[in-house]
Amino acid sequence: MGFSKQALYCYSKAYSLDPTNVDALWDRAILAKEIGQINTARTALCAILRQIPHDLNVLEELRPILIEGNKIDVCASLHQDAFEHHQELYPTGIGIDPSTGQEILGGGFDLMHTLVLADSYNSIKKYHNAVTTIRRGSRWLQGRGSQSYWDACEDDREFDIVGSTVIRSGTVAPGMYELDINARHRLAVARIKMGDIEEGQMHAGVILAQDVREYAPLFSEIADAYYDKRMYTAAVATYEELGQDPATSSIYVLERAAACRRMNGDLENSAAIYEQVIAADPENDDAKRGLAEVYEILGETRKALNLVNQVIDARGRRGARHGRQGTVTSHPNVQGASLFEETPSSRSTKGYRSSKSSRPVARELEVEKEKEVLKGYRRVTDLTPEMKTGNEVVVKEWLLEAEKLIENFRETRRLFLSTRSLGFQGMFKTKRDTEENEDNMASRLQIEMDREKGAGSKRSQNLVDVFRGVSFDDWLQLTMEYSFLLIRRDQHSLADEVLRHMLFSNAYQNQRAQDTLRLALIACAIHARDYKAVVEHGRKIIFTYQFNNEPIRILLAALASGHRQLDAFVASAFQKAMLREVRFSDLASSHPEQIKWNSSKHRFFNSAAIAKSEYDEEGEGEDDTSADPNQMQVDAPSLPKKPNPLLVTMYGQSCTSYQSAIYYLLQAYENCPEDPVVCISLAIASLSRAMQRQADNRHHMIAQGLAFMSQYRKIRAPDPDGAQEVEYNFGRLFHQIGLFSHATRHYEKALEIAEKRVGGTPKEGGIEKEAAYNLSMIYVTTGASALAQNLYRRWLSF
Repeated sequence: MGFSKQALYCYSKAYSLDPTNVDALWDRAILAKEIGQINTARTALCAILRQIPHDLNVLEELRPILIEGNKIDVCASLHQDAFEHHQELYPTGIGIDPSTGQEILGGGFDLMHTLVLADSYNSIKKYHNAVTTIRRGSRWLQGRGSQSYWDACEDDREFDIVGSTVIRSGTVAPGMYELDINARHRLAVARIKMGDIEEGQMHAGVILAQDVREYAPLFSEIADAYYDKRMYTAAVATYEELGQDPATSSIYVLERAAACRRMNGDLENSAAIYEQVIAADPENDDAKRGLAEVYEILGETRKALNLVNQVIDARGRRGARHGRQGTVTSHPNVQGASLFEETPSSRSTKGYRSSKSSRPVARELEVEKEKEVLKGYRRVTDLTPEMKTGNEVVVKEWLLEAEKLIENFRETRRLFLSTRSLGFQGMFKTKRDTEENEDNMASRLQIEMDREKGAGSKRSQNLVDVFRGVSFDDWLQLTMEYSFLLIRRDQHSLADEVLRHMLFSNAYQNQRAQDTLRLALIACAIHARDYKAVVEHGRKIIFTYQFNNEPIRILLAALASGHRQLDAFVASAFQKAMLREVRFSDLASSHPEQIKWNSSKHRFFNSAAIAKSEYDEEGEGEDDTSADPNQMQVDAPSLPKKPNPLLVTMYGQSCTSYQSAIYYLLQAYENCPEDPVVCISLAIASLSRAMQRQADNRHHMIAQGLAFMSQYRKIRAPDPDGAQEVEYNFGRLFHQIGLFSHATRHYEKALEIAEKRVGGTPKEGGIEKEAAYNLSMIYVTTGASALAQNLYRRWLSF
């Protein structure tokens, strides 16, 4: 009779009177699904599952409902339970269909259900679970469920292909088992997104070798995975392969290809693709906005302004059309004598009403959250003075309140958008916000056109500098204090996670905030003795400030001295990165006509090599945080006029071969002969080379080392704090080559200088303890134990 709501009521009553009545629940679920009452349908189907656990027919009906309701984690959990149940019930991978009595793969839980489970895990970013599902599920369905030893392999060698170039280590040989192309696709996506690039590319290569027409959706998803990992070079190749065939091309594919070209700095080709999209779809405002931004970066202001004006005009025409439309006709109630208000409800109209009505609710929730944040921030501010005194009770309370605030910040998706260049534009992105951005861009472009030729412009945006009543500067200060407090309590991993996450926030994409967070990460890494992280973040700062020596000095100061610092300093990846900087700095000073300013990456590049891949040997681009054109400063720095001795010195010091070190340090000496660090570095390299068995000119190298040490003494000795240092270093030199009498004389002079200080106590930064220790080693070696005991008591016992 059309009384759907009354029917649902009757079904629910029937079930409440007879909880075993599965038919009533099933009919209720199907009817609720038909009329768009998704929550009711989900509740009914879940109630059936409680009575008939792991029923695949129920899961088939429930899956689209859970996906539509954004309950993908529940979908994954239910399918995982069914997966484990069928594996336990049918360990051979073959079951009997109760309706036909015939054998059926997986007892009904076949490859399609396995793929659904893997897709669910990929959707909720549990990529490791997706990999495990595909590997165990395919193995089980192939009748190899007992081969659990494959689980001990972290890679996918079980499904390697013939001719694979991936190098495998360990005792387990690759299995070369067949794998369904759809299952391999899920493996490829999961591996790429979890950062296991080499493994993911192996699987992706198998898929991309197929016919693009037959497997276009798989191609597109792999390209999207590359795009999400900012592997734009790999992504654009796949997007363009899709775009070349009319059967697989689409506006989405072409727009993504244009975006990849833009991210790679290939602005001309990016503009060409956007132009193709606009030619195919003249009403595509998104493509026009993207092309306008590319034109603006290229300096073609007039073309950019023309496109923005087209978008604004189209917006006005749409508004006029909507204004001329009549009022929406209301739907009459279904006639009859229903006890309920039976209004026809389709999913589209229901969704329309819910989206409209949810806005006020969302804004009310946001107001409540803002009040909660302000209350917590006031409490943290009140506790801060006493927290800094070290009161343990107050420190714990401060940490608890600060953690709530910072997690509130980090859980806000509007602060961590994939397009970080847009900045934070408020909690509610509305059509009006987009229109304001278009108007602002038009105004900016018009002003730029009115300026004199050659005048620069900076991109301005309608940004918001406050989040939930607290300024972003205060949020940053709170994050720093919280992280440093965690570090002092030996919670380095948590502090590092918080600071790294903040690097990706839209609110902190300006250079000042990025530098602050990087320096904070370096400070935390120093405290935790994680010098690999120190080098990582130091490299980022060096790369950002091209031709600037201050970031290099910061990194060197952060590494200071020590075995762990040395290991990080001489790592091959760091050496290769610095060698590239050395060579490019030399090219910039000697042949400036060969380099070109890349406005999208905000760096100078060799014009002959600008199109090369941006990924280095670690699989990560040096510029992965500066690909957005609005993220860093846009003004090109001035080019160096002469070679940079600091870069060459640092690279020479990092060389593990003394011959290479001498080669680069001599270049530094040629450009800066009055620097004591260069001189003593050359002396050390020369003497160390002389001590090697392969040296065929040992005496010459020793003489050369002594010559550079003499130059070092000439430069350093006039400094009031340099005399003791010079004496110690000469003693260390003679100690190394076995001239103990000379070494003893210089060590004793270093101690005499220390004795002349008031009180004769070891000085902070002095090297008398080192001199005393080395001298005592000579005394012990030569049998003068009594003299060594005197040194122990005087300088090494406190």
